[in-house]
Amino acid sequence: MKLIKNDIYKALETITVPGEGLNMVESGAVNNVQVFGDEVIVDVTIKNPSLQAKKKTEVEILKAIHRQVYEKAKIKVNLKVDAPAKPKVNEIKGKPIPGITNIIAVASGKGGVGKSTVTANLAVTLAKMGFKVGLLDADIYGPSMPIMFDVTEKKPLATEVNGKSKMLPIENYGVKLLSIGFFTQPNQAVIWRGPMASKALNQMIFDAAWGELDFMLIDLPPGTGDIHLSIMQALPITGAVVVSTPQEVALADARKGVAMFQQSSINVPVLGIIENMAYFTPEELPENKYYIFGKEGAKNLAFDLGVPFLGEVPIVQSIREAGDIGRPAALQIATPAEYAFEELTKNVVQEVVSRNTSLPPTEAIKITTMAGCSAVKKK
Repeated sequence: MKLIKNDIYKALETITVPGEGLNMVESGAVNNVQVFGDEVIVDVTIKNPSLQAKKKTEVEILKAIHRQVYEKAKIKVNLKVDAPAKPKVNEIKGKPIPGITNIIAVASGKGGVGKSTVTANLAVTLAKMGFKVGLLDADIYGPSMPIMFDVTEKKPLATEVNGKSKMLPIENYGVKLLSIGFFTQPNQAVIWRGPMASKALNQMIFDAAWGELDFMLIDLPPGTGDIHLSIMQALPITGAVVVSTPQEVALADARKGVAMFQQSSINVPVLGIIENMAYFTPEELPENKYYIFGKEGAKNLAFDLGVPFLGEVPIVQSIREAGDIGRPAALQIATPAEYAFEELTKNVVQEVVSRNTSLPPTEAIKITTMAGCSAVKKK
């Protein structure tokens, strides 16, 4: 079959360039198309140097031409990367906290996607791996960590550090925890303006005796508001993780969450995106997967934005039940939930390792290997 060059271009117009939002033709990524009978040669240049972006581009070109032009076409893709000569470097800024090595912000553009559940399970999995872990519940208006760690009745005590009185975080499951929920009544609404909320957070961060920590996780509130800006500009954030479901309305806000961290005034590296509630598998039909909220939406978003995809968490009833009773599901042994969170956590640590390798040696970052990630003990 003799192919027509215009048909090839029309097929390529249906492909989006990773991280740019424009189709492959109008963005200028397609340099040349040559047709010889049923053979096609496509010369493409993209700006995203990641292996994921290059592989995704090549696969989508093959699929588009086979699907829309001729399914038996012989296609060769010559792909080049034209990355900026001097890419903008993410700089860790803010006032360092003595003893805390890495600070990871966990965010979601939208509420209700399971961000706090994911944060709690990441924290306990890191602790199982042997790391020293702290967790700051920065969701001032909806603190949920005291419930998820079964410490709602406890109150932080005061301790003296170098002659100064400090708050002593509550500890459970190997995780040190502070939350505004420890200082309010269960039925009390927190009605604070931005500056007051930011001041309370600063006290829990800088006026607490966190001790030596390998990782501090910060569970941010939903959205992209005042609290986010205050924390991002005040603390030396190592990187951010964005949680989303596969649903389009959640992905639209997750995209904004990634964009917030990448703004020049914030400039925090995005370690990756996590897809929560990825699919449902009934216990009686373990081979079946039902994609209730859509399929691989967050995974595709990660590829489009050129950021790592950290993994997926299925809809499992025990994850919800475990959060409600205050014992995170990752503490279970040999369950789908444990395996999912273990894989996620390893990927997060690997991204922190990669991030810290690229930092100047003067920065106070010490986790530079995956040592410890295989230390989860099975019983």
